[in-house]
Amino acid sequence: MSESEKGDALLIHKNVNYYKMANKVEVKELLEAGVHFGHMTRKWDPNMAPYIYMERNGIHIINLYKTAAKIEEANEALKKIAASGRKVLFVATKKQAKDIVAEKAAAANMPYITERWPGGMLTNFVTIRKAVKKMASIDKMKKDGTFMTLSKKERLQVDRLRAKLEKNLGSIADMTRLPAALFVVDIKAEHIAVKEAQKLNIPVFAMVDTNSDPRQVDFVIPANDDASKSIDKVLSLVSGAIIEGLSDRKSDKDEQPAGEVAAAEVEATTPSTEE
Repeated sequence: MSESEKGDALLIHKNVNYYKMANKVEVKELLEAGVHFGHMTRKWDPNMAPYIYMERNGIHIINLYKTAAKIEEANEALKKIAASGRKVLFVATKKQAKDIVAEKAAAANMPYITERWPGGMLTNFVTIRKAVKKMASIDKMKKDGTFMTLSKKERLQVDRLRAKLEKNLGSIADMTRLPAALFVVDIKAEHIAVKEAQKLNIPVFAMVDTNSDPRQVDFVIPANDDASKSIDKVLSLVSGAIIEGLSDRKSDKDEQPAGEVAAAEVEATTPSTEE
């Protein structure tokens, strides 16, 4: 192994160790972030009873030891998905979650939806991909000069269409196949996304508050899904696990013969046959 390769291997090793330390779930930190605050008791879903510690001043308090265990369980599964080269689609359109989810998902190089969920995003993925390709085709028009042959009115219409597509679908432009999983913040708000994932047997990971039904989710993380500090804390841990999985993947690829790496890349990036 050359000195340069040794340096790269050491850097990967340090990154993995960093994410392992940063990704350790501390109940005290969850408490400080307000992850334990549920909804008013009159709004609760009885199916959340196993995750509720107590009631205080009319508010349900979530058992953070169970939250910590569930985060670790979810992180292990997400890490494996990332290490396999597949994508996790993050979904959060509520105001207090949008920016946090966009930041964390982008840092982990994962697609995300933070504007209105496009109906048929999963169940009619072929049509969504066509809309994404339309963005690429407009960009090509601007590069090859075709765009300037249009009338001023047509150019304005095309620009507006491009901006609209970018706002709603720009963050999934690189998602060429259906995701391996969804990570959702607030399953009540994102019930359409959850239903589509269920229909296609795509596993759903989610922050589930005391007013929601955890039976709709494959990997439940009982947590306050309304406060930005709580969302930020959970998403930091989750994205850290995904980044750790990506680091493991890079480390494994560096150790594999070139032919095996190429074959793995083709398998991970081949578009869905539905497209």
